[in-house]
Amino acid sequence: MDGISKYIQGLQESLAHLPLDDIRGVIAVLQDARLDGRQVFIMGNGGSAATASHFANDLCKGAAVPDLPLFRAIALTDNVPLISAYANDLGYEHVFAKQLSNHVHEGDVVIGISGRGFSANVLRALEMARSMQAVTIGFTGFDGGKLKDLVDICVLVPSYSMEQVQDLHLIAQHLMCTCLRDVPNLESHERPQQLAKELDRLPGPGRRHQPEPA
Repeated sequence: MDGISKYIQGLQESLAHLPLDDIRGVIAVLQDARLDGRQVFIMGNGGSAATASHFANDLCKGAAVPDLPLFRAIALTDNVPLISAYANDLGYEHVFAKQLSNHVHEGDVVIGISGRGFSANVLRALEMARSMQAVTIGFTGFDGGKLKDLVDICVLVPSYSMEQVQDLHLIAQHLMCTCLRDVPNLESHERPQQLAKELDRLPGPGRRHQPEPA
């Protein structure tokens, strides 16, 4: 098998095993954020930084629906002067957490993208988001690294190829934004029940559960 066929076969195999329940859970969280006017923050490094910017663009424009609120989505990768200032003065591991500290509130959504799940600046920002009671979402691959245990929902691509992990992260966000463009406008009294239904059935690897009543 030549390199081209091998790459395409690996991509097809991983695509066939995407964690669809976790993807559905992310869609539910994002829909609720849109309807409640919560902010969505997205971050990553390298190719994942490009995916973060692309994701924010698609939420704000591609997922827009007449008669529904617009998404309030921001890619923390896009303010180069601020990133370089924090990196220069404090260290690169602080570039996302420091940006979040200016803006994030309880109930906002923070999405971290890291191919192997070990990006220090993404992990630090997710820890800070958790401390602020934001909803945390991770996109990762390989074995999930440290990221999978820091987030409420983890979309873990079943691949050990960085290129294919990044390919499938982009496919997953396109899938989500397409679904969000096509979702019905839930009545306000239906939203909490709908969101709870989606989240309660997710056993995903970092999902934080409330303790069982005594």
